[in-house]
Amino acid sequence: MIRYAEYDTIAWIYNRYWGPDSAQRFFPVVEKLVLSLLPPHAYILDLCCGTGQLAESLAQRSYRVTGVDGSEEMIRLARNNTPNVEFLVEDARTFCQPDRYHAVVSTYDSLNHLMDLEEFSQVVRNVFTFLKGGGIFLFDLNMAEGYQSRWRGSFGVVEDDHAFIVRSSFDENERVGRTAITVFRLKGKTWRRSDTVLLQRCFSPVEIQSALEKAGFTDIQIYDAQKDLGWSREVGRAFFLSRKPR
Repeated sequence: MIRYAEYDTIAWIYNRYWGPDSAQRFFPVVEKLVLSLLPPHAYILDLCCGTGQLAESLAQRSYRVTGVDGSEEMIRLARNNTPNVEFLVEDARTFCQPDRYHAVVSTYDSLNHLMDLEEFSQVVRNVFTFLKGGGIFLFDLNMAEGYQSRWRGSFGVVEDDHAFIVRSSFDENERVGRTAITVFRLKGKTWRRSDTVLLQRCFSPVEIQSALEKAGFTDIQIYDAQKDLGWSREVGRAFFLSRKPR
């Protein structure tokens, strides 16, 4: 398994600032598009689960949830946040629990972090094996319009014992989004700096649909976050919903 150590460095930021907010925003979409189609106490896999806040929301509604992420520190924090959920450090491309889940969800553009189409297709094929017949796969991705409109500029947070700056950019020729995160944390009386760069790949709708179809998924539906789901600020985010045939 490939370790995602670069995500360990910023896991505490994700846990404090991004995980709770993303769970609050994404859960209603999962509820609307997926949960209404599942039996009570269904098995759900939260793929690339981060620090577990969405998994916690699902578990609170009596679903049997497994969370998987490639970052050991993300999973350590997830286990602290939600001890009653099974969390595993696994690579989405090679993790194997065949024919177990009624649904697989992957949110907050996690699959954009797969840096080529074959890796993306490998995960899609793998998810197909996770699902029971009739199982549902939901994920969201940043699309080209989103990178062009939202991946620019910077923002920062300053607190008494930490500060960080996030700088985003998008290379249209390479179709790669880049997020540079510089962090300062106070340890005792000493400020320490760390720098992390995270990359995302911009996939086209044709590439995504083709990967799903080749893996065997059917009933493929695409929802624009802004136009179809009412997320006024989320230009260029799309949700992909598909099903494994019974």
